[in-house]
Amino acid sequence: MTGNYYSFDIPAALHQQIENYMGPSKHFATDFNLLYSVYSMPNIILPLFGGNIVDRAGAPACMVVFAFILFVGQVIFASGTCVRHWSIMLLGRVVYGLGGESISVASSTLASQWFEGKELAFSFGVNLAVSRLGSVINNMISPVIANAISTPFAMWVGAMINALSILSGLGIYLLERKAKRRCEKQNNANALLTASLLEDDRNKDNILGNDDTHSVSLNSLKSTRDKAQGEQNDKVRLRDVTRFGLSFWLLTLSCVVIYGCIIPFNNVASGILLQRNYFKVSTGNCELTYPGKCSSGWLVNKQNSGIQPDGQACSISKNDAPPLPEYLNITSTDSSWKHHSYVYAHLDSHTVDCGDPFWSKACTKDYCDKQKHATEEAARIMSIPYLMSAILSPFLGFFVDRVGYRAVIALLASVMLIGIHVTLAVSDGSPIVPLILQGFAYSMYAAVIWPSVPLIVDAKYIGTAFGVITSVQNIGLVSFPMIIAAIYNGSEQHYIPNVEYFFVVCASLGVLVGILLNIVDMRSGGKLNKVHREFINDDESNISASIPMSDDASYI
Repeated sequence: MTGNYYSFDIPAALHQQIENYMGPSKHFATDFNLLYSVYSMPNIILPLFGGNIVDRAGAPACMVVFAFILFVGQVIFASGTCVRHWSIMLLGRVVYGLGGESISVASSTLASQWFEGKELAFSFGVNLAVSRLGSVINNMISPVIANAISTPFAMWVGAMINALSILSGLGIYLLERKAKRRCEKQNNANALLTASLLEDDRNKDNILGNDDTHSVSLNSLKSTRDKAQGEQNDKVRLRDVTRFGLSFWLLTLSCVVIYGCIIPFNNVASGILLQRNYFKVSTGNCELTYPGKCSSGWLVNKQNSGIQPDGQACSISKNDAPPLPEYLNITSTDSSWKHHSYVYAHLDSHTVDCGDPFWSKACTKDYCDKQKHATEEAARIMSIPYLMSAILSPFLGFFVDRVGYRAVIALLASVMLIGIHVTLAVSDGSPIVPLILQGFAYSMYAAVIWPSVPLIVDAKYIGTAFGVITSVQNIGLVSFPMIIAAIYNGSEQHYIPNVEYFFVVCASLGVLVGILLNIVDMRSGGKLNKVHREFINDDESNISASIPMSDDASYI
């Protein structure tokens, strides 16, 4: 899962580097957000079958297959980046999506099987923590690699990490198979011992004349065994979703809107933070001494610093972008440049392509150098929510297992997200505190929402339930990035404040759904808000009937 999250978030960490490498375009926001929309498109349908396949074929084997699909998708994506071809890059993300959500279903199913009735939320928290470390590591190193070597090389590092994920999946599969063989061996030994004891009893009863009684007992034992085996062999069908109650569907809707202001936010967080905090383009009166000349680089013959209308030098803070030329007319060329001439009657930040040596080395070196540093800083800061999640999730899962209140905590997380995104929209202060709070809200939400699924769905249908909730969630994850791109383009290519207002709307819907979920849960026995062990005790007989026999290696 670490490899899955690492490569999934590479475009988010390299938002500016990808724009520089592919070249400035008025369609960039749409093309970039499509990288996430096309990832989610196949997962509107696939997890329905992925969950069903996991239920039938077993989670360990499926994890190996899905990890291999992820590797192939990342290889295609990296290849498309090398040749600067959006269509190939999008194809790679589609293939990556074929494995990405399905491997999450398999992982969730495996965790719910291994830890049912014992620290379920804690196990999900640890799984999320380790997974999200992939996102954090990606944010920390991918911009550095891209700036130091190249953007395509950073993509290939993701492919190498996905290859390691295949090896991890193989390790899980082999451990499960070894455990299953050990179980079968133990079960056979137990069967022989039971048969031997029954035979001894039968011989004694033959002497006492009670053979009929034990024949009935033996037949009853066989009948019970056959019934149990028959129940295990019942096929899971997609129409079983009709068995899911209102609580499940409210939980699903909550996932759509709350993850809609977490994952899509992270997709464009680098761009938001650059515009809002770390590379703010001046809208004041600072301009170059020679506005038609390059500002920095080997084309500059004399110093061309920024000045104010009164002739005083501009005061440029560490988070401000240096001033750019207002116009250019350069027709000379160099073999390393992307174009033969650079003639602009009006030049702005969207014109400058720091992936072109003309800008990064010859004409606006100071601007591009500062932009590179800003992208690394923004990537580190945007890691805060996922770093918080990696640190807090296991402890919050442990906490939830003991206090319950899952639906209440989900509602509180939604309320927090409203305040966080309002703050990011209307203020220009440091983003660190809001992002810390977002990490806390995300950790709270994730710690309760996924472990809640096994509590309101029969154990037999857990894989299918995770598939359904993932499928519906991806409807939002397909549409939300496109909505964000449309808002960005309609706001003169600015993220603040309108994109942030969109996230506020998502969080507000999450509050509404959270209130309804608490009401429904209260009326249906409070399974979500009960302490997990209490729930297990209250429904012990029902859950015991759904737990597989000991030949299922996942319980060893």
